Amino acid sequence: MSAHDQPERRISVGLGPAEIRRLCARLGLAPSKRLGQNFVHDANTVRRIVREAGVGPSDRVLEVGPGLGSLTLPLLEAAGSVVAVEVDARLAQALPHTVAEVGGPSAARRLDVLRADALALEAADLPGDPPDALVANLPYNVSVPVLLHLWELLPSLTSGLVMVQAEVADRLTAAPGSRTYGAPSVKLAWSARAVPAGRVPRSVFWPVPNVDSALVRLERVPPPAVPVSRDALVAVVDAAFSQRRKSLRAALAGWAGSAAAAEQALRAAGVEPSARGEALDLASFARVAAQRPRASVIDP
Repeated sequence: MSAHDQPERRISVGLGPAEIRRLCARLGLAPSKRLGQNFVHDANTVRRIVREAGVGPSDRVLEVGPGLGSLTLPLLEAAGSVVAVEVDARLAQALPHTVAEVGGPSAARRLDVLRADALALEAADLPGDPPDALVANLPYNVSVPVLLHLWELLPSLTSGLVMVQAEVADRLTAAPGSRTYGAPSVKLAWSARAVPAGRVPRSVFWPVPNVDSALVRLERVPPPAVPVSRDALVAVVDAAFSQRRKSLRAALAGWAGSAAAAEQALRAAGVEPSARGEALDLASFARVAAQRPRASVIDP
């Protein structure tokens, strides 16, 4: 999508601490811990996010949890347009006014705000053209399910940069065999290459959270060349990591119908039955998923 109003753009920073507190006071808003509301007030941080995201005038950006607009404003300077999904009714209603006030009418015309729960979002709910980039400070409490849901829901997304809790970033970008490797690592790897893009100190937020944050860069990749659906992969991954201390033979017994059937499927996939889930990469999990027995086998 082209940025037809590009010459009028004049946004250079997000919202500073004083502006954020003023907006909260105007709205009678106290940041909600339940909704994971921590507002970024550091101009260097939001500039860094937009720069690392690499979005340009041809991009339509999906932002989840825009809050008061700290990141929305710089995104509108760089991107062609932004569609912002906000669950809080007061914030969703206030955001277009804030953007018009701070960024001017050009920015406001290139912003669509959708009041919705991102976890319940359907592709048809989004206005305008499909977004091609996901850039967001994701709420801590739902960051992983929101990311996985949106990335699979919207194949138009080819790139992304998300800010999440630091330990979540470690899990999303972990390699097989590492302590932080788990179900989120594998599920995201089905269609995305996720790499760390740097840490973010807690001091750039208001209110200050109890944890540090980190950036994760995403690039869409094709799924593995194995005749199995993502749902089938998720089933075996969830089973493997629900009992991650157990061998795969034991952990996949329920999934396969019995421990003997699990062993048979693992061996057919070229996986040692005594291995644990954290030892398998995406391709290995996909091969195992393709071997799921059609009928349960009863252990002797």
